Amino acid sequence: MTKNTGTALNAALMAGLCLLLASCGSSEAPNDAASEPSVTESAVAVVFPDSLVVIGDGYPESGAPCRRLGESAVTSNWLDDSAILVGCPSKSDADALGGTIAGAVGAITIVSVPTGDANEGLPETAPMASPVAAVAPARLKDPIRSPGGMETKCLARVNEMTGGGVIGTRRIDEAESGVMIYVNVQGAEAPWQCFGSKDGKLAEVYYGGDEGAL
Repeated sequence: MTKNTGTALNAALMAGLCLLLASCGSSEAPNDAASEPSVTESAVAVVFPDSLVVIGDGYPESGAPCRRLGESAVTSNWLDDSAILVGCPSKSDADALGGTIAGAVGAITIVSVPTGDANEGLPETAPMASPVAAVAPARLKDPIRSPGGMETKCLARVNEMTGGGVIGTRRIDEAESGVMIYVNVQGAEAPWQCFGSKDGKLAEVYYGGDEGAL
């Protein structure tokens, strides 16, 4: 074999080796990219703790990350008749609802949403087929003295205003202008008075003595 032939053979071998290495490098690159999980695939779903009563599958709409919350031991201090509680997996989700951040339970941010927005995302209630007629209250045999009548209302109102000091009814005076009920209250120098109509409607409740002595 001549020197020129050996040189040509070596060059051919080197060229083939380079092509082989290049092809291996290009085939491995996609494997490395495929092995790296995307942010979506590696994201961990937020789990609401068992201490929270979760209602529905999303708030304010189905599939949303936040959930409406029911009453439980951990949420009782945050309940309000003028708002509802919603739990969100992040503070940014809670801020987006426009309510007031009440606190947090673990990783869940609790937000209080005004009831004006509370029905968002909930299914609409089907309209009633026909209106329900109002039921008239039962007519009392004696609108003044019967249970539930004016005397009962008077005693309850005075008891509320005096902090539970009612002893009982002192007397009841009836006239054309209306009915006056006098109530004895513990520690009061004069009776409390309730004025109303003869059909049992309570109109006024006040102390019959010097209010400065109360």
